[in-house]
Amino acid sequence: MTEGLSKTEAVGKLVSLAKEVEIKENIDWADMTMSEDSLYELMASNAIEQMYTCPEDHREGVMLATLTKLLVENFALSYKLDQSRINNVPSE
Repeated sequence: MTEGLSKTEAVGKLVSLAKEVEIKENIDWADMTMSEDSLYELMASNAIEQMYTCPEDHREGVMLATLTKLLVENFALSYKLDQSRINNVPSE
């Protein structure tokens, strides 16, 4: 995916792909201290850095393990947020 691209080009491509597959989340980006685009660029840059500092024969496993960890963390945080919202809804 990033073969032959500069790091800047690879980050841009990764950000574009990540935004295309974005699952609808109720994220209030106004509450963040960084813009949505800046956060995407930072995370894409970190992912590319991790990939290329890992030995090539371990990259796929490391990237899949990282993806799995992030999906589990996202699920757990979303669940906690949902539970918090449910518990804080006033009774009618």
